[in-house]
Amino acid sequence: MGVQWSVILELVDRMKGRGMHPDSYTYNTLISCCRRSCLYEQAANIFDEMKLAGFAPDKVTYNTLLDVYGKSRRPEEAMKLLKEMERNGFSPSIVSYNALISAYATYGLLDEAHEITNQMVARGIEPDVVTYTTLLSGYERVGKDESAMKMYEEMKSRGFKPNICTYNVLIKMHGNRRNFAEMMRTFEQLKTGECTADIVTWNTLLAVFGQNGMASEVAGTFKEMKRAGFIPERDTFNTLISAYSRCGSLDEAMAVYERMLEAGFTPELSTYNAVLAALARKGRWKDAEKIFSEMKDGNRCKPNELSYSSLLHAYANGKAIEQMCALSKEIYSGPVEPHLLLLRALVLVNSKSNLLVETERAFLELRNRGYSPDRTTLNAMISIYGKRKMIAKANDILYFMKESGFTPTLATYNSLIYMYSRLGTFERSEEILREIQAKGLKPDRISYNTVIAAYARNDQMQDASRIFSEMKNSGSHPDIITYNIFISSYAARSMFAEAINVIKCMIEQGRRPNQNTYNSIVDSYCKHGKRDEATLFVHDLQKLDRRISKEERDSLLERIRKQ
Repeated sequence: MGVQWSVILELVDRMKGRGMHPDSYTYNTLISCCRRSCLYEQAANIFDEMKLAGFAPDKVTYNTLLDVYGKSRRPEEAMKLLKEMERNGFSPSIVSYNALISAYATYGLLDEAHEITNQMVARGIEPDVVTYTTLLSGYERVGKDESAMKMYEEMKSRGFKPNICTYNVLIKMHGNRRNFAEMMRTFEQLKTGECTADIVTWNTLLAVFGQNGMASEVAGTFKEMKRAGFIPERDTFNTLISAYSRCGSLDEAMAVYERMLEAGFTPELSTYNAVLAALARKGRWKDAEKIFSEMKDGNRCKPNELSYSSLLHAYANGKAIEQMCALSKEIYSGPVEPHLLLLRALVLVNSKSNLLVETERAFLELRNRGYSPDRTTLNAMISIYGKRKMIAKANDILYFMKESGFTPTLATYNSLIYMYSRLGTFERSEEILREIQAKGLKPDRISYNTVIAAYARNDQMQDASRIFSEMKNSGSHPDIITYNIFISSYAARSMFAEAINVIKCMIEQGRRPNQNTYNSIVDSYCKHGKRDEATLFVHDLQKLDRRISKEERDSLLERIRKQ
């Protein structure tokens, strides 16, 4: 029922204290309890204790432990267990193989997962809906959407009807592609079909909306979920913590955590990881360190790969590069073995911090260990090569991505737009914007802002204004960055009247100028030898922006004085 592992162990201790020693059924049940929270180490310990107590594992034991390894992404351990199972005279069933396939597929090792499927078929065991859904989920996880849909079509052609897990994967895939219309069609299709939405379905919708920063949709879906009769469980609270933090609302995420405690749920590993990830997104690395220390020093929730990954992201987002490099060194040298998840995290945080050598080292380490990069990792490589204007290497990764069946995302295209915007071929940025639209994706503010900046930087203000109009018409409302691009570009060309008109327009649209807005104007006045005009601009600034404070104006005057 999702009760905390320590509480379950206390019950076993009381049982032993009353002279009732565990039997095979007890041990099998305990291993099964580890599935929900992916407690693979605890499950392995129970398995060893069972054998030491003189009980021989049966088929149920092996299949249950295989399932734990499958859900915990431990393919090597799962394969060893399958071989032990066969040595002890138990023939693997479809249940055994599905657990093994899950271990490889969830770890991103899709080629190996397919090979195991072929071995299974060679033994006369045909794939079932669980097999297909597991592979479908694996393809979705690494970003190979086309392969995922082929797997779905093959499943249907063989007469298998989608189950609730299949629908949940499809909802997640469409949502991650920002294809919300198709996502909701799948949700409606699910409700009118033979399946019934479960708690995972609702959690998936919450996660998708959170991933895309859609806070109102998160709140609305949560209300609809409760109206449908679903009571939030631990996974729901964990999902909400993650969803609100992705929407930029750490306070709301922490409020959900408090509501979870009030509802009687004790935090477990997944909860701590959700809180760590929320702190990481805001760069609150000192708070993340406290949570991490609690986990390391406590007896219940030892940090796992995901915990270390979140701490790395907390350092990266908090610009604590020294601490991030120290933790990276610890991961490479031990005692933390750099498995796939950690190596991917190292690629991401180093790319985000623009550390080229460190990013390439992590990526090479990942490949040398035989791991397959996923779409997010490849996007990180394109991003850092794009930032460094390394067009050949960026295109090499893009070629590998397409040849390997990965579907480029908006993040992929945005990195390419940025790269070309910084090179001389700025028109190519708009061409990529058109590619995004041709692929059925919707450009976001980053897409439009980068193209606008590319044109503005090259004195193509008419084209910049054209993209600005398209941006507004598309529903992607200009933000402070959009307006500042125009203001700084006009000011740099001594077109101060135009720059000030943009500020007026900006204020009328409810966007308050920030320090960068005014810095760019006074800096340009000074650069063109017009310090008196800069001073006059600041003195008259309150007529333009009634909300500007005396402290802000004094800061601008000091900036002029220093120049």
